[in-house]
Amino acid sequence: MKVLALSSSPRKDGNSRLLAQAVLDGATSMGHKVELIDLADVVKAPLGDCRTCRLADGRCSIDDGYEELLHTVLAADALVLATPLYWYGVSGQLKIFLDRIFCHAGAEYPRHEEVERGILHKRLAVVVTSEESYPGASLGVTAHMQELARYLRHDLVGIVRGTANSRGEITRDPAKPVEQAHNLGTLLFELPVTDYRMDTVRDGVVWQGGAPFIAGKAR
Repeated sequence: MKVLALSSSPRKDGNSRLLAQAVLDGATSMGHKVELIDLADVVKAPLGDCRTCRLADGRCSIDDGYEELLHTVLAADALVLATPLYWYGVSGQLKIFLDRIFCHAGAEYPRHEEVERGILHKRLAVVVTSEESYPGASLGVTAHMQELARYLRHDLVGIVRGTANSRGEITRDPAKPVEQAHNLGTLLFELPVTDYRMDTVRDGVVWQGGAPFIAGKAR
């Protein structure tokens, strides 16, 4: 499988990027093909008014490599989105990357059908870092990623959050987010992703190969 990480921090030695690399290292250990792209190298401008700024052939007029990046994303089986916590949300670079999918999924874009097909049904992992340890600080990011996954029919495999500020100090977080991220990478295509409703048919066993534990005994 191909795993693509998008690091949205402007710091290439930042803590969220270290977590993204840890996910990729875990995926590599399982034989998957991995790649990491720094969004700051590619995404140079926000979404414009597509009605007025498209080129004559329907392509986006912003010439910054986004189109090539997007088609790299389409070819991936799993995405790792890495962001520092900025004002209790994702970084601007990541938000702009997501916003600009709109231009390429529009009917005016000559390859819009390819984008619409390819952007769906991926495994998704998210890593977030923040200086603030307050548990509610990253709820906005969690909600955003959950709704993004729902809309794109992605399987949100997991979200790893680490607490750090200075470059590299994520490795000193006693919650061991780097280890968590690595483990998530190893299980990227293995972990079950469920979203039950009252009438969902299920057999009571999450991890196959065992039996459910009920009232002190296995059934």
